[in-house]
Amino acid sequence: MEKYNDVDVLINDAVFGDDETKKFCRYLIRKKAQEKGMGPASLCELYRAMGKGEVSGITVPAMNLRGMAYDMARAAFRAAKKTNSAAIIFEIARSEMGYCEQKPSEFVSSVLAAALKENYKYPIFIQGDHFQVKEKGYKTDPAKELDGIKKLIAESIDAGFYSIDLDTSTLVDLSKLTVKEQQKPNYSLAVELTNYIRSIEPKGVTVMLGGEIGEIGGKNSNEEELRAYMDGYNETLGRGIIGISKMAVQTGTVHGGIPTADGKIAKVKLDFETLEKLSSISKKDYGLAGCVQHGASTLPSELFDKFPKTGTAEIHLATEFQNMIFDHPSFPADLKNKIYEWLKTNAANERKEGESDSQFFYKTRKKAWGQFKKETWSIDENIKSQIMSELEKKFVFLYEKLNVVNTEKIVKKYIKPVNVEIKKPEISGIEKFDGAD
Repeated sequence: MEKYNDVDVLINDAVFGDDETKKFCRYLIRKKAQEKGMGPASLCELYRAMGKGEVSGITVPAMNLRGMAYDMARAAFRAAKKTNSAAIIFEIARSEMGYCEQKPSEFVSSVLAAALKENYKYPIFIQGDHFQVKEKGYKTDPAKELDGIKKLIAESIDAGFYSIDLDTSTLVDLSKLTVKEQQKPNYSLAVELTNYIRSIEPKGVTVMLGGEIGEIGGKNSNEEELRAYMDGYNETLGRGIIGISKMAVQTGTVHGGIPTADGKIAKVKLDFETLEKLSSISKKDYGLAGCVQHGASTLPSELFDKFPKTGTAEIHLATEFQNMIFDHPSFPADLKNKIYEWLKTNAANERKEGESDSQFFYKTRKKAWGQFKKETWSIDENIKSQIMSELEKKFVFLYEKLNVVNTEKIVKKYIKPVNVEIKKPEISGIEKFDGAD
């Protein structure tokens, strides 16, 4: 049907249609994007070049799109076109896929549809953030926990996630005497997942992988932990298999920031010295692109240009984008009240004693994205335009500070998009899509 040439209609049906409509529309979006050279791609070769010192002075922004993903991605692409910023990542974490109700195929569709809408010209980099092996689940039933993460990985790669952050840091065993022994469960499982990914990735695609040595929000990482993980990982992985390209470390941040009683964000002392030191070691001694900084979007704006200067490979950004949406003066007050009332009941178990309403809502409102997905996607276009205009300015600011402006040349040099075979879904009632393909 003619309407399926309209990207806005296509993505709406890909997200809110019935199951068969979703499948077909997601297939169409992926097919159209790939035909225009905007299919999902891997940053692995660029990160390897960073590890060799061929590319330096940039910090790749990885942007979590928890809600209104299509509109947020459009704003990010508009900012990218203005600044020729091609080295940018769109990501979503394992936990966010649940409470934001964005399965891998939907997330990819939203990003690719946004690229089509904005006539973007570069490959699209999509990442699975914090594909975490949960400590409790692994200790209770390791086979079941491992099977669950492998199924998610397979689903994500099939959808077009060609970058995955393996978060097995929850398994670090501090009861062991040596740091190497403490890190062994972490790097051993990362190796197992690396081998699994290499066995299922599409022909011609090397999925970029990341490791993690310290749980974000915990104690700061150190050189001994980095070396223990990397030495153990490389020894276990063996030769001939491409391993991880970057390492997430803890330097003093907390996911989402720390809200004070009045709703403001407490200042965080970020350890740039540790970040620079560990990034340098990871590059010189292990060939990695550098370290990854999590939980950074709520940091003071004057700090962002320090990341490229300290050799940080990648920075993960999420909560500030969410704040800019919910706290925008034009965000519908009735919808916000409805969200907060829902949180009072459905997130009540997350409320700590003595916590103010501001702290509680700030901490939990991310959990409302899935429940109110239709309502937020359907905000009046004029209001949405005002909100997304501010986000676009934010993206421009970040691209400039992180020095990824004018990266289209290095992306073109190192990234060779692969036309992956996209299987047309087998659905009944195909006549309703007649002419759409």
